[in-house]
Amino acid sequence: MASQNVLIQSSAVVDDRKSAHKTQGITALTLGALGVVYGDIGTSPLYTFQEIFRPATGVALDSQHITGAVSAIIWALMLVVMLKYVVLILRADNRGEGGVLALAALAAQSTDKYPRMRPWLLLLGLFGATLFYGDSVITPAISVLGAVEGLSVVTPTLTQFVLPITLGILVALFLVQRKGTGTMGKVFGPLMILWFSILGISGVCQIVQAPSILTALNPLCAIQFLLERGWQVFAVLGAIVLALTGAEALYADMGHFGRKPIQIAWVSMVLPALALNYLGQGALLLVDPAAIANPFYNLFPAAFIWPAVIIATIAAIIASQAVISGAYSMTRQAMQLGFLPRMSVQHTSANEAGQIYLPAVNWILLLGVVVVVIYFGSAPNLAAAYGIAVTLTMMITTLLTFFVVRYSWNLPKPLTLFATGFFLLVDLALVSGCAIKFLDGGWFALALGGLLFLLMATWRRGREILMETIRKEGVGLQAFIGTLNPDEIQRAARVAVYPVADPTTVPQALLHNLKHNQVLHERNLILTVRFADVPWVDESERVEVESLGRSFWRVSLHFGFMEVPDVPQALKACEAFGLAVPLFQTSYFLSRETIIPTPGGGMASWREHMFATMSRNASGVVEFFRLPDNAVVELGTRVQI
Repeated sequence: MASQNVLIQSSAVVDDRKSAHKTQGITALTLGALGVVYGDIGTSPLYTFQEIFRPATGVALDSQHITGAVSAIIWALMLVVMLKYVVLILRADNRGEGGVLALAALAAQSTDKYPRMRPWLLLLGLFGATLFYGDSVITPAISVLGAVEGLSVVTPTLTQFVLPITLGILVALFLVQRKGTGTMGKVFGPLMILWFSILGISGVCQIVQAPSILTALNPLCAIQFLLERGWQVFAVLGAIVLALTGAEALYADMGHFGRKPIQIAWVSMVLPALALNYLGQGALLLVDPAAIANPFYNLFPAAFIWPAVIIATIAAIIASQAVISGAYSMTRQAMQLGFLPRMSVQHTSANEAGQIYLPAVNWILLLGVVVVVIYFGSAPNLAAAYGIAVTLTMMITTLLTFFVVRYSWNLPKPLTLFATGFFLLVDLALVSGCAIKFLDGGWFALALGGLLFLLMATWRRGREILMETIRKEGVGLQAFIGTLNPDEIQRAARVAVYPVADPTTVPQALLHNLKHNQVLHERNLILTVRFADVPWVDESERVEVESLGRSFWRVSLHFGFMEVPDVPQALKACEAFGLAVPLFQTSYFLSRETIIPTPGGGMASWREHMFATMSRNASGVVEFFRLPDNAVVELGTRVQI
């Protein structure tokens, strides 16, 4: 249907989301950013430091290496999160929106002089988006597991309950998704302030016991630590990257809070709290190397471990909620950019369009999370598999940023190459460090991303073939209208809307209506809905109306990939063009294609059958375009591809 077409639009668009940010207090937005954006990276201290000293890394547990490890983590946060994301990439917004799909669309727009690059840039962004789903499965599993494993520190006898409690929490989390996150979101910010405060305070309490750990703030300690590792540096980098997971959320959630609140939250609370906690864990190990069994929970006196487990579990749930909501948002973007079939989208808030729930995505994620928890069994085992998808997404983000900086910002090529080239080298090192985890479970995220990429690429190509077939076999609309004599056809005193993907051919539903019902409506709208590669389209550019004569009009509706395509509401704007579309006097005639795969088509036979299956299981146009149920007539047609 029309929902799968992409309109590359380069005209200036007023960003409603940016103006909305200006009307809200910076404090409230910063608080919200703390609660949503930083949940993932905020729970990294639960398991990161322990992984650096696993036997596989070959790092000795002595004062020099403890200090070096802390230094490497802190300066990784400074280089990757602070310089790359907070300083550079947050400036590469697509009309106020962020995320790898939004960045890919922006990069595609910026290369107007090189049109052949556009589809490749979009595919690159698509692959980055599919890797995000691997993160959406692993993050809830590792965060909640890492938090609940604090029970083993309380008493070893509770170890047997870690897995069932983790599964219970995760199942409950996914079950409540359909109720929306509005109420939960109000308390996320204050709870994360408490969490980051605990991180910082617990770290300071240990630092005063071993202040020599502060030498880790010298970047030379990190450089020396990494250089001494030799080829084992990749194993160390694979562990250090766990401290950076969640960095993509800074960019992906920019549309919800704006750039400045995210930057303020990072500088004022998140970075100091994380740095202090990692310094505290290092200081603890300098005094008591045996604490490596669980350096995070061993920061606390015995009397405070239970409260620490509870608040850590809450923080882990918040971190999980952030990536689950991100998966919903990413799926909607992919649908409206033409990479996925329509799915049921439920809006959980009457005021916030961004608060959505996709049942199919929710249950698939739940299944994946449960499988991962049972298969890996513990946070350390999951940590061995974690990171490869995240680092690949980081690298894709850097590559796409090059095109934005060079062709959209028009910065000199040497400066662009230096800025993005440096971060690309860092990303390559991190990807290499995680690549050695492939056989330990890293294959899972890559396999999931590869499968989703295949599905999305197949859907996109299938839609292109379908449109080519309809265009080739269809009847030209303008010529068809010229052959009609409205006076000789029975007229219905209503408005007929025919949503189509190709507005130059006669809709199949119109042909069926004339053939079987022998009726023509007083006003006939050939409607095309197009999604731009920008998040928001200004209301002044929402509607295009063209009179075709003999009671026919061609209407185009334009939506951004973050907008809700409410067709009846948008059609009200036609009145400004002299075309009234009364809500209770309008019927919608839909053509539902049944795909028939045939030999010798544009795709391999198995992909054509996959596309046909996806098409059959796509949700209805009625729900997607918010059409009134009692005003829809659906007519089927068989199309061979």
